[in-house]
Amino acid sequence: MNSMFKSSKRFVPTYIIIALNIAAYAYTSVIGGDFIDTNPDVIRQYGQVNLSVMNGLYWQLFTAMFIHVDIIHLLGNMFFLLIFGLRAEDMFNIKEYLSIYLLSGLAGNLLTLLFGPTKMVSAGASGAIFGLFGACTIYIRRAIGQSIMGALLYSFFLLIMTAGLGVNILAHFGGLAVGLLVGYVFAIKRKAKAAYEYRYSYSIPS
Repeated sequence: MNSMFKSSKRFVPTYIIIALNIAAYAYTSVIGGDFIDTNPDVIRQYGQVNLSVMNGLYWQLFTAMFIHVDIIHLLGNMFFLLIFGLRAEDMFNIKEYLSIYLLSGLAGNLLTLLFGPTKMVSAGASGAIFGLFGACTIYIRRAIGQSIMGALLYSFFLLIMTAGLGVNILAHFGGLAVGLLVGYVFAIKRKAKAAYEYRYSYSIPS
């Protein structure tokens, strides 16, 4: 029974989040009448429009994480979510995973709101995905006692490589920054706990 439960954990939460993104895209495709490209009116309704958020539609900061502008945008993000998400599942429990994903996504959207143009319209899960990447990268380095500079440089180069026309670099940077921070905190806490348990068990024989 325990082994069955353990093996089923590989389907949570990455595949569930992917399924939610696909379901959201299917919904926006139906109401927008186009499967290839999301209707601009639908994006303005469920994506993030900075002016709308400023006028009280705060929920767009959350819904925008599950809205994609076209099928290529969706498939690209889900591909990288699969890669980094499954990697993150090996390092973090479900609560930690979801914390990284949601906080990173919200951070990216908040940074977009604060520093993006008032009329800027954005959508996509890339901020949250960058957060997972950052958390995994720095967690590995810190957990094994290596310098975090390599993780920071690697993250910086990936950020630069993804910059381009139509790319919300603010969301990428915000998500990445929070992912690096949260991953570093988790690594520090886990290493400190492991050291404490080792000292405690070592003191028992004496």
